[in-house]
Amino acid sequence: MLCPLCQHADSLIATQGADERTYLRCPRCYLIFTKQHLTRAEEEARYRTHQNGPQHDGHVNFLNRAITPALAYLTKTQQGLDYGCGPVPTLSTILKEKHGITCDDYDPIFYPKTPAGNYDFIFSTECFEHFFSPAKEIARIKELLKPQGLLIIMSELWRDKTDLPTWYYFRDKTHVSFYHASTFDYIAGSFGFVQLSCTDDRVIILKDNRPR
Repeated sequence: MLCPLCQHADSLIATQGADERTYLRCPRCYLIFTKQHLTRAEEEARYRTHQNGPQHDGHVNFLNRAITPALAYLTKTQQGLDYGCGPVPTLSTILKEKHGITCDDYDPIFYPKTPAGNYDFIFSTECFEHFFSPAKEIARIKELLKPQGLLIIMSELWRDKTDLPTWYYFRDKTHVSFYHASTFDYIAGSFGFVQLSCTDDRVIILKDNRPR
């Protein structure tokens, strides 16, 4: 089966996971993925059960894990995008109210208006694991970024010692793509990014390497 990120043709069964779905692991880019997807209506119903929003301190604190390391690279004159903001935009609210930084919202279900593009930075927090077709989504994000722009991703990575059959990340059926540190090495090299250092192992900061 073709890998939905690098198109390698010989993905291997990784595990049956924590549910009945079958998960495949790509030996080239280390993406783990499943082809057993929910419908759009099932996804939306699941997302609406989340207790997200600026009024929920836990959600705000969680998003700050991505915002805090990115602030060193952002300025108040820049324009950003929250790619996959969900039903209650929160990250853009934090950036505007706490840091004076403007950020648009996009979500394929809840805020589907096509983004204008030409952004200085794009956040995608807890979104990459929902991508049915990571290569297409990353290429689209790249088109929305200015040269030298930043892509800030937050997602739980699997590791060589992760107990995949019991991993909690598999239990959410809206999660269909799972990334390893080596997967982001592949993404950086194949999509024209440089990976910047970040002390939070759940946050990946990529910088577009096109000249201005």
